[in-house]
Amino acid sequence: MTQIITNYLRPLPFLTGLLVSLILIQPVSANTVKSVSAASSVANKTTQSPLTVLQSKLVQGGFLIGQVKAGTQVEFLDRNLVVNSQRQFIIGFGRDFPDTATLKLTHSNTTESVQFNIRKRQWKIERIDGLPPSKVNPKSAAVLKRIAEDVREIKKGRAMESSLNYFLHPFIYPAKGRISGVYGSQRVLNGEPKRPHYGQDIAAPVGTPVIAPLSGIVRVAHPDMFYSGATVILDHGHGLTSTYLHLDKIHVTVGQEIKQGELMATIGQSGRATGPHLDWRINWHNQRLDPALFIDDTLEKAAN
Repeated sequence: MTQIITNYLRPLPFLTGLLVSLILIQPVSANTVKSVSAASSVANKTTQSPLTVLQSKLVQGGFLIGQVKAGTQVEFLDRNLVVNSQRQFIIGFGRDFPDTATLKLTHSNTTESVQFNIRKRQWKIERIDGLPPSKVNPKSAAVLKRIAEDVREIKKGRAMESSLNYFLHPFIYPAKGRISGVYGSQRVLNGEPKRPHYGQDIAAPVGTPVIAPLSGIVRVAHPDMFYSGATVILDHGHGLTSTYLHLDKIHVTVGQEIKQGELMATIGQSGRATGPHLDWRINWHNQRLDPALFIDDTLEKAAN
């Protein structure tokens, strides 16, 4: 026999227009399965739900920071998440993330699926024709080998899931300059769609200081990668990393801990760059996120 109980959760004051429904399906078995669907933003802290959403940007390129009750196991995209001592965690939604994100929460022998609607975005597409084939797809065996080595080092730098808790704090801009490129844009070269741009570009003269926009530990400090030139990757904890490309000089070393606002490099034109600028990116594991969504404008204005 199956018992179905439906409850409605009252949203928190700052989440207007949100209706969250709980459907508890309790078959005669050892486990109970609870399904939660959210019409818009979050599932809120209640006596019924083990999840509290602390901060969220529920769009492609966005993220969610949550907190669960003690003893709750969290799963997202087939990954069992490690929560911190306060039972907090972060997840991210890449550029082409589908309409719905599902968190699986297991608590007291109950598995609850919490669904979030992820808003789609429109991307800037630029078409360029008449380029020499060598500029569209590099063919040299030596070049391809070098690119493969760079990719391995970058993946290794982003793979560590440390227990750092810096992911809970807001970012500031890593450099001063003009925003010359945005996340999600894409070029079509000679009719061939290339990989989208996964970062935010800040144009500024060579030598312009690049500071740590958030505290972290240096996982990669490479002087010359094929595409990205001098490259730094910072680990902020629980799968969240940030990457800095086309640098001129690097002032940090692998394993070094750096605090928000400290100098770590200078802007350059290294790698495949058409002018001096910083390309900075944010990842949650293999989900590529939009740096602009992590900036705390209030904190940034206070710093200036």
